[in-house]
Amino acid sequence: MKKIAVVGAVFAGLAAGLADAHPHFNKTITAKLPSGVEASITYNTTPANEVRATEAPVGTFVTPRRPVLKLSGALETGTVTVPAGEYTIGVIKNAEKDWTMALYPGALTREDKPDVAKALKLESAFASDKGVAEHMLIDVTPGSGKLQGRAVLTLHFGGLFLEGALSPAAPAP
Repeated sequence: MKKIAVVGAVFAGLAAGLADAHPHFNKTITAKLPSGVEASITYNTTPANEVRATEAPVGTFVTPRRPVLKLSGALETGTVTVPAGEYTIGVIKNAEKDWTMALYPGALTREDKPDVAKALKLESAFASDKGVAEHMLIDVTPGSGKLQGRAVLTLHFGGLFLEGALSPAAPAP
């Protein structure tokens, strides 16, 4: 009986040490967009296991651990209008190496099977050459490439990196 207690204590100590060495954080990021709308993102820095996303069937809405975006007002991105409210951040798989950033109305649970037709597709840029994010990273940043000069929602998960427009393109000079 004593041996079992000692072995249990050793394993508990190891587990606690591993948990301390590899924490995950609940994060909230808030940004004031050029339109004046406040965007607040809540998510967990979950390990980047992109297998679920890469193995998803084409045409499906995939969300890594259901991050949530809350908007204080409506957004006009140039290609889509996003009403004020709460959205689950995710991606739609268009092809084997082609993704679109999308927002799904409301907060999804693990059991929900989202109807892709209800997702709001953001003008997006996908890249697989931005390195590997060992843990999910979500932010609002200035865009790059075809989204240069716009506010974008970024999602970096493993080797997958997406930008989704949150503001319209600047008018041509």
